[in-house]
Amino acid sequence: QVRLVESGGGLVQAGGSLRLSCAASGRTFSGNAMGWFRQAPGKEREFVSVISWSGGTYADSVKGRFTISRDNAKNTVYLQMNSLKPEDTAVYYCAARSDNIIYMNPERYNYWGQGTQVTVSS
Repeated sequence: QVRLVESGGGLVQAGGSLRLSCAASGRTFSGNAMGWFRQAPGKEREFVSVISWSGGTYADSVKGRFTISRDNAKNTVYLQMNSLKPEDTAVYYCAARSDNIIYMNPERYNYWGQGTQVTVSS
């Protein structure tokens, strides 16, 4: 059974930083597309950043502030979030695909974590 487990969310002031982790179990995702989406109250789930063997892709809203990375030995993906803004407040979900193709559409992802709350206060 494949599981994605997120951690690292929390409450932070605007301008602060958080680091999210997503640990996968049940299969190996090295090189596969794996990354992060977020969903704020009353809004649709949106693309944040995904990494595959070819590198990372970012939403325009987080470029220059967020950095995605992975540790294949640990089957884990990270999201370093700096210069956080109140509009970054959302539940952040880890997602993965069975191949290395990066899509911005969340419906293209086969595997999902349970989510971790990120709250940025002004």
